Amino acid sequence: MGEATEDRGPVFDGVRIGRPATGALIDAGYSTVADLPADLDELLALHGFGPSAVRRLTEARA
Repeated sequence: MGEATEDRGPVFDGVRIGRPATGALIDAGYSTVADLPADLDELLALHGFGPSAVRRLTEARA
């Protein structure tokens, strides 16, 4: 039997960015969109976080 992991879901602070991106943000210590850096491209260095998540979060901020 494998290790049980918490499913953090595809939604981060109301924005549907996908499970990998949500997990990456939570693992990096972010809990809300307001916590994120002004330049969301900085988050591309996080494993599981990609351009689609940047676009969706940018749209959510607008």
